[in-house]
Amino acid sequence: MMNRKRFSINPRCSRKPWFYPLVSVIIAIVICFVTPLTVRAIDAERLLPFIIQGVQVIQLSNVSPRQEVDLGKQMNDQLVKSQVRLYRNSAVNRYVEQIGQRLVANSDRPDLPYTFQVVDDNSINAFATLGGFVYVNTGLLKTADNEAELASVIAHEIGHIGGKHLVKQMRQKALASGLASAAGLDRSQAVSIGVELALNRPRSRGDEYDADSRGLRTLTSSGYAPSAMVSFMQKLLKKGSNTPTFLNTHPATGDRIKALQSAINDQPKTGGAGLDSSNYQANIKALLR
Repeated sequence: MMNRKRFSINPRCSRKPWFYPLVSVIIAIVICFVTPLTVRAIDAERLLPFIIQGVQVIQLSNVSPRQEVDLGKQMNDQLVKSQVRLYRNSAVNRYVEQIGQRLVANSDRPDLPYTFQVVDDNSINAFATLGGFVYVNTGLLKTADNEAELASVIAHEIGHIGGKHLVKQMRQKALASGLASAAGLDRSQAVSIGVELALNRPRSRGDEYDADSRGLRTLTSSGYAPSAMVSFMQKLLKKGSNTPTFLNTHPATGDRIKALQSAINDQPKTGGAGLDSSNYQANIKALLR
């Protein structure tokens, strides 16, 4: 009788030590991939009408830095095309850019590609949009007594960008107007809302205090005299009935001055750069002719 070899399973031979951990890893990877695909399928269904129409949508509740910069560029295109006239003197623009970049290095969001532009407008105003775009009127440049006062205004606007205040207000306005859908907001509508709010923004008390705090921190860290932020606001308040645009959209200025002065008193003595009036006037002499 022929001896038949029994076929046996030897656990030590048939299953390597790494077998079961490998299976676990493969299952985990499959689960990770399947879940996003399901979510993507749902999102694609929501986005389909927009895709068919060739409309770009954006979620303002979770906008990325890159999207923010792209929106800022589009807003800038619209502003320059139909809303503001840029001041073209290269020396003055370069001076403002240098001040701005000095402040950016000590801001809350130094990695954004900031752009500083001078607007040819005698009203005393400054504003910021998204992605690092800051605008300063020639009227404000002429009103400031020194570089530190100008820097204090620019630092305040950088503070708005650091706090993403315009993004929040755009989202609130889009929801209130019924423009935002489950898929998001039409990009062109987002740009229009952003431009409107940047030019005529009813800024909240909370946003202004936050921008003041961020701006003061940036101003001080950059070596400028922090007192300049207070002195510039005080100067503008003295204009009485001729209150500048810069303060018309900044409520409770008196209270903000008190808060700033208190913050300055509480911090250690720092640099006092930027108070030389003659040096400042030399840098903006093209505006003073």
